[in-house]
Formats: sequence, C-alpha cells, structure tokens
Amino acid sequence: GVASLVLEAGGNEDEAIGALLHDAVEDQGGEATLREIARRFGDPIAAIVAGCSDCKSRPKPPWRERKLTYLAHLPSASPSVRLVSLADKVHNARTLVLDYQVVGEALWSRFRGGKDGTLWYYGELARTFGECGVAPLSAELARLVAELWRIADGGTRGNGG
Repeated sequence: GVASLVLEAGGNEDEAIGALLHDAVEDQGGEATLREIARRFGDPIAAIVAGCSDCKSRPKPPWRERKLTYLAHLPSASPSVRLVSLADKVHNARTLVLDYQVVGEALWSRFRGGKDGTLWYYGELARTFGECGVAPLSAELARLVAELWRIADGGTRGNGG
C-alpha cells in the first residue's frame, strides 16, 4: 500500500523500494537489517529506510521521545524520505479510520500512545508534512486526521489536537 501511494505521487523506483522496506529496520533487526538493505539494494534505498525509522536500537526509547525526535527530523529529511514517510502515514491513517469504524474505542488499546497520544502524533505529522509542502498527500493526511478526530470524539478536538 505504501509503495503504491509513493508511485501514485510520482515517486521513483528507489522510493518505491524504500516504501516496501520502510518498516524493516525498526521491526526486523535494527542496524544489521539496515546494513543488509544497503548491501542488497544500495545506499540510496538504505538512506530512505533509515530516514523512515524512528528507532534503530533495542530497547526502544520511550514512545513520546521517539515520536518527538522523528517529527523534528522530518523538515530536514530528504524529499525521498519525506515522500515515503508521508505515504506510510497516509496508509496508516486510512487504516485507523477504517478500523475505528469496525472496533470503535478498542482501537486505541493497540497503540503505546493510546487514544490521546495517537491523535496528537498524527495531528503533528499532518502539521509537519503540511509545512514541508509534500502535496497532495499532505492534504490527504490532514483530511484523514480530521476524520479521525471527528469519529474519535465527536469533533471536539477541532484541528489542533
């Protein structure tokens, strides 16, 4: 899904491959996995994957610390990292909206940040990507985040989280 969004947004082959592998480092082996990606696919793809990872070490730092660090790095990240990251967040937000419609409030128990943290993080992602000017996917993320707030608590959050 993420690779498809990248390609639909005009991404190139390296960005699509990076999108396919974007979670590998944080979910499947950290730095060793990143080295293997570089060996098999090249440094440009490894750089995209590294830039999309909020953590390369175990144990992971606390959730909010990781998210703040990730948000802070996005404005200076390469255009390829921003595109793949944004496509990942759009895909995740779409899934959140659909899953919320099926399971309701139980959805939030899946996330370390819970309901408030998850909504805060996605709101900050939407704001950050909007400021970085990654269109049209940034507008899609903003729309999805607004939908999440609306369905999660009747729209009482407005658009600021």
